[in-house]
Amino acid sequence: MANTEAALKDAMGSIDGAIGVALVDYGSGMALGTLGGSQSLDLNVAAAGNTDVVRAKLRAMEMLNIQDTIEDILITLGSQYHLIRLLTGRGGQGLFLYLALDAKRANLAMARHQLRRIESELEV
Repeated sequence: MANTEAALKDAMGSIDGAIGVALVDYGSGMALGTLGGSQSLDLNVAAAGNTDVVRAKLRAMEMLNIQDTIEDILITLGSQYHLIRLLTGRGGQGLFLYLALDAKRANLAMARHQLRRIESELEV
């Protein structure tokens, strides 16, 4: 089982094109841990902003009476992919992993696969 720091390092090291990664509490919008980022990608700001995305999708699902769970939310930009993975196990309720990728270097299918693996090993 990996702790937060090990999981973030794993994501940055094992996912091609990773720019930054964060573990986020979508109840508060606070990043519990971050790794990577850049001057143009403040992971704490991204954590708060993507919290709004998660909350909005959960509200929409509730209004539509969709009885299912969110696995991933994908936002594609011209040069980046932003992947949000809601945690489901081992105390991960209310948390998500946020991963920003360079679209030119990333393989989206592999990134999703790796993020799923990292989630399964994460002990929160």
